[in-house]
Amino acid sequence: MWSLPTVLLSITLVSARHTLLFRDDSSLSKLILSGPASLPVDATPPLNPALASFSIETAYFEEFTGNQSYPIKISQKLFENLKERTGVPAEVRIGGISADSTFWDPNQKAALYNFINDKGALINTTLGPQFWNSVKLLPEGTKIIMTLDLSSLNYTGTLDMAEAAWMGLGSRQISRFEIGNEPDQYGHRLDAQSYTAIWKPWTINISKALGIDYPEFQIGATVRNPQAEAQLDCVSALAAGANDGHTVMTCSEHTYHYSVCDPTRAAAATFLDLWQPRIHSVRTQLGPDAFVIGEFNSVSCSGKDGVSNTFGQALWLLDTTLYAASINVSRVYVHQGGHAHYNLWSPTDNPNLPIQVLPSYSAYLFVTEAIGHSGSLRLSNIFPGRQADGSSVTTAGGDFSAGQISIYGFWDENSANSHNNPTKLALINLQLYNQSHQTDTYPRPVTTIDISAFLPKKTQEVTVRRMTAPGADVLSADVTTWAGQTFSSGVAEGKIVEEKVYNGQVVVEASSAALVYW
Repeated sequence: MWSLPTVLLSITLVSARHTLLFRDDSSLSKLILSGPASLPVDATPPLNPALASFSIETAYFEEFTGNQSYPIKISQKLFENLKERTGVPAEVRIGGISADSTFWDPNQKAALYNFINDKGALINTTLGPQFWNSVKLLPEGTKIIMTLDLSSLNYTGTLDMAEAAWMGLGSRQISRFEIGNEPDQYGHRLDAQSYTAIWKPWTINISKALGIDYPEFQIGATVRNPQAEAQLDCVSALAAGANDGHTVMTCSEHTYHYSVCDPTRAAAATFLDLWQPRIHSVRTQLGPDAFVIGEFNSVSCSGKDGVSNTFGQALWLLDTTLYAASINVSRVYVHQGGHAHYNLWSPTDNPNLPIQVLPSYSAYLFVTEAIGHSGSLRLSNIFPGRQADGSSVTTAGGDFSAGQISIYGFWDENSANSHNNPTKLALINLQLYNQSHQTDTYPRPVTTIDISAFLPKKTQEVTVRRMTAPGADVLSADVTTWAGQTFSSGVAEGKIVEEKVYNGQVVVEASSAALVYW
């Protein structure tokens, strides 16, 4: 949630709540949590095990998975790592801006063909029958959100793609269809009424054509700042009657905290707290699992070198994912593009990066391990906690750490004392520490967090697993560790490192995070 600049950054990673710059001397030496340890009234429903999911740009999907002749092994390993920790694969949205210029050709031999003009610009993408075999290289049980073309206003072409996906993947793998990517950004500006006038009959007719008699569509996929007036979004479309045909299953909004797309957007920042009224409205209308952030990342238009590919982004991703969950976002889909700096890994050699895992991947290892196989974990933002308006901001919310610390609690409804005490805590120290600061005269700051108030007994033994790197500015997964292991090759290397703490005092270094459980 909080901004995490490094000496390399010209853009500050921002929090889900607000922007805050940390000085290197702003260390908080000790934080005592006061409780109560009982399940908070604002705790989430049980977390979706696919909370940490992916959006992959349609045009570059095959770069991530490969094909039957040449599967991308590193991607398979990295996806499987996440599934192992929860028992449920991350969901994958096939979408992004290229989805609105992607067409179906039943006679095409290649799985995916990108038409690129002589200036190097991607014009359109064509999928053939082998594409579905590329999708099937994802872990068994992976649910797919398939984005269909809306921008062309060609219903026949959209129906052709929906029918091909339904035949190629089946109802067990297709989780939802999405029609259009960021329709609020189209050149032919759509408002809620004009969007609904297209979207509603299309979803009804596609459902009939496929023989679907239940809601199978994800509405929205819009991206404009929620403070803007009279705009197209999930809530305005639902109010305009988009779900009169009972086809809407979920609502999706997109958000990038910063942008390098153009000067206007580069001067602004967006925060998850702004979505809370929409989240409440959508959940009231469609159910507790209905609001998702269907595409997000740190910096839009492929990210920024020295920002989106750092360990600082890993901490930002971890905090933003857990904060989104705490305000009742069911799943978040971190976007992966072609040769983008914000990707969690580079599956192929490209002009920006050779094949490698980026530090951000460690955040998804942390999240999935925190969720585990329980299926009944409920989450709350313990520190700095909620204000009356639902946000978690500094000072007025009682946060005296200068925005340095974020703490989340996990209560397991299946545990013996399910409402009395959490079973896990996520401790995130977002104070800036760069690798370049590693000198005898500048030791790495630490904060001791007293978690005693949340333990079942004062002498409770707890286990600590850490997500860390030599500094926030680190660019390499070789020195980024989760529980002592690195994942730069896709598989865990090294022995698992755990610590035992007996006095309720957990020390967390600046620019690092710890999962505590008992």
